[in-house]
Amino acid sequence: MHARTPYHLVEYSPWPLLVSLGITCLPLGLLLYLKGSNTQLLIFGSMLVVLLSYLWWRDIVRESTYQGWHTTYVVKGLKTGMFLFIVSEVCFFAAFFWAYFHSSLSPNVEIGSVWPPVGIMILSPFQVPLLNTCVLLLSGVSVTWAHHSIIEGRKNQASLSLLFTCLLGIYFLYLQYGEYCETSFSISDGVYGSTFFVATGFHGLHVMVGTLFLLICFIRLVSYQYSKNHHMGFLAAAWYWHFVDVVWLFLYVSIYWWGSCIVSLIFKASLL
Repeated sequence: MHARTPYHLVEYSPWPLLVSLGITCLPLGLLLYLKGSNTQLLIFGSMLVVLLSYLWWRDIVRESTYQGWHTTYVVKGLKTGMFLFIVSEVCFFAAFFWAYFHSSLSPNVEIGSVWPPVGIMILSPFQVPLLNTCVLLLSGVSVTWAHHSIIEGRKNQASLSLLFTCLLGIYFLYLQYGEYCETSFSISDGVYGSTFFVATGFHGLHVMVGTLFLLICFIRLVSYQYSKNHHMGFLAAAWYWHFVDVVWLFLYVSIYWWGSCIVSLIFKASLL
């Protein structure tokens, strides 16, 4: 049956349907929490998604590593699925950039017809945001190093560079948490606060997911589950991490650097 079915889902599995049901509980639970502080459905949905995801990924690891079902056709399907997932993530972040530029390029009268709105003390782009940019760019180099090391069969170098990438991801999250603690505005401070925290917060969530993704790849790498020709799990994690890097570059240029340029231009115009 498996030889005649060149799909990335090589056997019948209940996990996609069950995971989708668990994911449905998350937004419903969030709405209940926002409306009445009821966290039961949100906690249940989170625990269900984590458990089912583990079972699903466990089966995929067994199929690829121990049963040998991930043929060339199957790997091609997995690559296509990962590519389409990243495309959907691009559309996800495009909505946030659209909201930011819509509000900044044509600020309405409710916020004083200026951007940033009056009373918002923006963050300097040349402090923590610039350091975070360097951290993510360095992590992109290290994950590429890990990829080439796996292809060349250098397991020790691959393990070291992959662990270094995970540590950089954790350091990025630590810096972003410190930045959030120092901001003079919150997510409830108008359109600037909401667009800033939603865009950068969701990016931080993606960094967290990517770090966990790479950490699992590190565990699989030291367990001898990757080879020169079969390392699709790591390849998907590397693609995802590079996507996270590129999104941060757009966030840094548009929200941090470009936003501060607007403020400086307005200040110079007022002096003239």
